[in-house]
Amino acid sequence: MVYSTNPNATFADLFAGLQSEASSDSSPQSAKVYVSLDRKKRAGKPVTLVEGVPEEDLEALGKTLKQLCGVGGTVKLGQILIQGDFRERAIEALKERGYQVKQKGG
Repeated sequence: MVYSTNPNATFADLFAGLQSEASSDSSPQSAKVYVSLDRKKRAGKPVTLVEGVPEEDLEALGKTLKQLCGVGGTVKLGQILIQGDFRERAIEALKERGYQVKQKGG
C-alpha cells in the first residue's frame, strides 16, 4: 500500500517512484548481506546461512558459493544454505563480488 501527501498524485506517478527505488537497490554495493552459522532444527549439524542477497542474484550466487566450498546446499525462502561451516570462504567470495558483508553471531 502506498500513500502520498500530494493530492494531485496519480497511481502511475507513485508506481514509477516505487520502480525507481527498487531498481536502484539491486546493485551489489547497496545490498547488505549477512553471513552466519546455524544449527537450529538440523540435528546439530552446522549450516552457513547467507541472507540479504537480491532476488535476481540468489540462484546464481547460491550455485557459485556451493561450488567454491565444494559442498551441497540449497536456496530457499530468500536465503542461501551451505552445508558446513564455510563462513570465511563465503565472506571472501561475497566481498570479491562487491557486496557489503556482515557476519552475524560469534
